[in-house]
Amino acid sequence: MSVTRNEIEYIAELARLKFSDDELESLTLDMNRILDYMDKLNELDTENVEPLSHPLELENVFREDKIGKSISAEDALKNSFSRSDKYFTVPKVIKVNSK
Repeated sequence: MSVTRNEIEYIAELARLKFSDDELESLTLDMNRILDYMDKLNELDTENVEPLSHPLELENVFREDKIGKSISAEDALKNSFSRSDKYFTVPKVIKVNSK
């Protein structure tokens, strides 16, 4: 499989790209080299190769989730600068424009 200069010009037009004549020539050669390499890869026998979901074998390194003791709302809020009932209060940071 190979591409022509006209096909490269068409693809560039679709992508709204402008190239000089030298750049178009270079792109055509580069694209054909890439496609030649893909053809070479297609020659490989992959009949007995299992598909991978990831190129590296990974294992879960996270700890197991366990329910543990937590602090009360009162303890969490005791050093708070400002609070309302059992919640932290903070300054308003979003300005809402009303018409």
